[in-house]
Amino acid sequence: MKIGKFSANASVRAVGFAAAAALVLSACGGGDTATEEVVVEEEVTAVAEECASLTPVKLQLQWFVQAQFGGYYAAKDKGFYEEECLDVTILEGGVDIVPQTVLAQGNADFAISWVPKALSSREQGAAITDVAQVYGRSGTLQVSWADSNIKTSADLKGKKVGNWGFGNEYELFAGITKAGLDPAKDVQLVQQQFDMQALLKREIDAAQAMTYNEYAQVLEAVNPDTGALYQPEDFNVINWNEEGTAMYQDAIWASTERLASDADYQDTTQRFVTASLKGWIYCRDNAQECADIITANGSKLGASHQLWMMNEVNKLIWPAPAGIGVIEPALWEQTVTVALGTKNLEGATIVTEAPSPEAYTNEYVEASLAVLTAEGLNVTGEGFTPITVELKEGGN
Repeated sequence: MKIGKFSANASVRAVGFAAAAALVLSACGGGDTATEEVVVEEEVTAVAEECASLTPVKLQLQWFVQAQFGGYYAAKDKGFYEEECLDVTILEGGVDIVPQTVLAQGNADFAISWVPKALSSREQGAAITDVAQVYGRSGTLQVSWADSNIKTSADLKGKKVGNWGFGNEYELFAGITKAGLDPAKDVQLVQQQFDMQALLKREIDAAQAMTYNEYAQVLEAVNPDTGALYQPEDFNVINWNEEGTAMYQDAIWASTERLASDADYQDTTQRFVTASLKGWIYCRDNAQECADIITANGSKLGASHQLWMMNEVNKLIWPAPAGIGVIEPALWEQTVTVALGTKNLEGATIVTEAPSPEAYTNEYVEASLAVLTAEGLNVTGEGFTPITVELKEGGN
């Protein structure tokens, strides 16, 4: 049995056998049910035998263990990878680790990376393909004090604007440019550390933040005027999804060359995507447990911060009307448009030409969604409701 260009995995075959058996039973009516059940059992046994050994897989993350990657840790902890005959080793990222480069050099089988950064690496020669766009929304914000009255990109004119650099600034620059401003002249750009101290000390007017991490840091800080934690109403946020300059972020990347030539790798990719998406579905429905799984795997972040992160990450994924992991052409094109048309202070864009068609495929994720749907799982997150998280000082 083949699905597209790759071999179907054990889960797909099991679903096929079950469907076939159901058709036989309905067609035969008063047939020998006992005999038919034996046939189905033999088919299921054959599937189980295919899992006699586990395929080793290395997944490279783009940062340290935290709920940003909760679905992968859940898939490993809950045995979803093992169910797909995979033995997955999760490699933590860090400041000096470029996950898409690790993948392209053959030191990992899959990698998690933001799409614009991966597209830049592709243009520089990294043969990699987005096989599952897990995050459907950007999690990047620009946060300011409420009394600064910075509510849109246009309001950044004449302000001290923090950003991390390293390719994280393009949504901000695109927003400023879209508002008719020149990032090099109309705002005062400041190199920002990966924290919110410069904003809290009012050294800058607006700070870059992720919904699931740095934004929580300002809400975990104590307001000296009240002795209580700061509240959301103390701040304004610019959301790039609303400004129209958001870019796709966390995705599962695979080797383009191996997808084109290695049937075993095609099959492994199918199984890996299926189990990973199942892990994310589990984290949607079990946010607290997934936060606990991350903590147990060595995260240095506090418990309330970790739960906040898990909840906010879920918001970036769910609901997913087309199905979790599906790359939507309009959002892909928006990412490419920003990557092509937005210049940094040196005048460089993320990419100089549109990526080739091999930059992404929905083939694997669509097959995975069929498997997960057949298992009775909600792959779109219809009806998803975030939980309420009470942050504590310092995220403890």
